[in-house]
Amino acid sequence: MHPALEKIKKVTTATVFEGDLFLVGGAVRDFALGIPPGNDFDLVTRHSAIQLAGHLYKSGLSLHPPVTYPRFGTAMLSVDSAAIELVTARKESYHPDSRKPSVTPATYLEDSTRRDFTVNTLMIGLHSGEILDPLGTGLDDLKSKTLRTPLDPAATFADDPLRMLRAIRFKGKLGFFYAPGLVEGIRSSKDRLTVISLERIRDEFLKMLILPAGPECLQELLEFGLLEIFAPEFLPMVDCEQGKFHHLDVWKHTLLVLRNVQPTQDLSLCLGALFHDIGKPPTRTRDEKGQTRFFGHESVGAAITKNVLLRLKLPNREIDEVVMLVKNHMRLGSTPEFTASAARRVIRDLGDQTDRLLALVEADAASLRPGVRALDLEPIKQRLKEVQMLQPKPSLESPLSGEEIMSLMGIAAGPQVGQIKHLLTEAVLDGTLASNDKEAAILFLKNVH
Repeated sequence: MHPALEKIKKVTTATVFEGDLFLVGGAVRDFALGIPPGNDFDLVTRHSAIQLAGHLYKSGLSLHPPVTYPRFGTAMLSVDSAAIELVTARKESYHPDSRKPSVTPATYLEDSTRRDFTVNTLMIGLHSGEILDPLGTGLDDLKSKTLRTPLDPAATFADDPLRMLRAIRFKGKLGFFYAPGLVEGIRSSKDRLTVISLERIRDEFLKMLILPAGPECLQELLEFGLLEIFAPEFLPMVDCEQGKFHHLDVWKHTLLVLRNVQPTQDLSLCLGALFHDIGKPPTRTRDEKGQTRFFGHESVGAAITKNVLLRLKLPNREIDEVVMLVKNHMRLGSTPEFTASAARRVIRDLGDQTDRLLALVEADAASLRPGVRALDLEPIKQRLKEVQMLQPKPSLESPLSGEEIMSLMGIAAGPQVGQIKHLLTEAVLDGTLASNDKEAAILFLKNVH
C-alpha cells in the first residue's frame, strides 16, 4: 500500500470512517492489472468527505488545508506528495446544457452507476482490504478486458461527454475491448462533446497522442465523429492522394509518421508528427505532367497548426516548438548538398529543436512508398554534429551589437541598424566572419559600405 494510504488508514482507525472508507477508481483497476500505481488516489465514504479532509489535516497528514467543494461533497489534499481526492458517495443528475450536476447522498451501488466504466467502480476497503464490486460486473469485465459503461452508454456519456474520449484512451492504453453498444453510444452522443471545455478535451487528446497506440486512438476519434468536433482541420487529409512517392493518403501517412516517432514521451515531437502535413490538402495541385504537388504546404501547415493549438490553449512555448517543426520539416532535403552554411542556419533557427527535427524527418522519410529512395540523413547528422562542435548556436550571431554598429557607422537607432546587423549575421552563417572577431567585422563593413 502507498505510504500516503497507510497514513490515512492509521489516522482513521477507531473513527466513524473505519470500515467505511474505500479506495476506488483507476488505482484499484491498475492494481488488479499489475500496473504500477500512480501518485493520485480516490477515496470514497458514505460519511462526509469534507469532515474527513478536515480530520486528515488536523492529524498533520497534509501541510496545507484541503480544497473543499461542499456542493459536490468532495475535497482534495496532498499527503506525502500524493494527490488525494475524497468523495462522499453520491448520485448526480445533469441538465442537458450543463456539466454542473445536482448532487444528493447515495449508496455505494448508486455511486457506482455515476462513474465512467465498470472496471473503475471496483473498491478496496482501506482498513479491511476487502474488494467490493457494487455492480457485480466490474471484476468480470476486468478479467475479460471489456470496457463497459455502468448505465446505457448514451446515458453515461450524456452525464459527462468527456468519457467518450476516455473510452478511446483506456482502450488504447490498456488493450481493452469495447462492450457491445458502446461505440454506437459514442456515435449517437458525439455532439454532446460541445458542452465540454476545450481544455479538458485537450488534456485527454494529448494523453492518447503519446501512447504507443496513439495512431489507433486518432483513427477512432475520426471514425466515431469526435475529431470533427474539436479539430475539423484534420478531416481534409482523409483520401487526399499524395502522388508517386507515397502509397498512403495524407491522413494514413500522418498516422504512420506518428507511429514511427514512437516510443517517446516527447509531446512536441508527437504533435509535430501529427501536424506536419496538415497544410497539404489546401495546397494540393497537379502540374502539366499530372504530378501531384504541395508547394508551400509547410508554411500553410504552420499557420493552421498555430490556429488549432491556440484554440486548444496549449502553452505558447509548446505551440512555438510544434509550429517550428511543421514549418521546417522539408528543410533538410531542400538542397542537393547540405553545406556547413546550411547547417549553421538550421542550428541558429532551431537550436535545441534540431534533434527533434531530425527525428521527425527520419520518421517522415520512413513512411514513404516502399522502394522509394528516402533522404539519407547520415551526412546531414554528421554535418550538424561537426558544426555544433565548432559553432554552437550562441556563436552564430553578429560580432557587433546594435550600439557598436551605431557608434561605428555614426547612425541613430532605426531600421538601418537592424539591416547592418543582419548583414553581419549572414556573413557569420556563410563562414565569412567569426562571431567573436570584431576587427574583421569592422573591416567587412568598411568594404561593403
